[in-house]
Amino acid sequence: MIIAKKGTVSLQFYKSEFRSSLLSDYVLLDQQRRFTALPGDALEKCDEDPDRHPVVIFYENVPAGFFVLHGWEGVKDYTENQTALLLRAYSINLPYQGKGIATASIKLLKPFVKGNFPSVNEIILTVNQSNITAQTVYKRGGFVDRGERVMGREGEMFIYHLNL
Repeated sequence: MIIAKKGTVSLQFYKSEFRSSLLSDYVLLDQQRRFTALPGDALEKCDEDPDRHPVVIFYENVPAGFFVLHGWEGVKDYTENQTALLLRAYSINLPYQGKGIATASIKLLKPFVKGNFPSVNEIILTVNQSNITAQTVYKRGGFVDRGERVMGREGEMFIYHLNL
């Protein structure tokens, strides 16, 4: 298992000892919850699907965020690339927002995925067209909007790509 680290931000696969801080102390604004799953809900789906890989974002060695890397079953609705992973359920816990953690964690995706999934050549994600903050973070991290669109539960979503 490869841990990606840049300054005070690092990425690490989820372990059960992180569960309490991700479940009891994790807060998102209602507007943010429209666009993403809370870690507890995402972890339930990970327990049911071995192709979902939960990842914890650490800030100064404290769990500060969360996301899931999902294999082919998650990817296939958005691309034909069978060696891609889907980034989903991405969020930063409210007390840690505004510290640059999101941008740093997105920039760590490439080394983290390359180190842990050597056959993967692309990461994709969907982002709601009205979620401007997330779009900005993903673009800063190197994701590219190729003009592909899908409809989601909250309206039109953009499909972003990050080549590895």
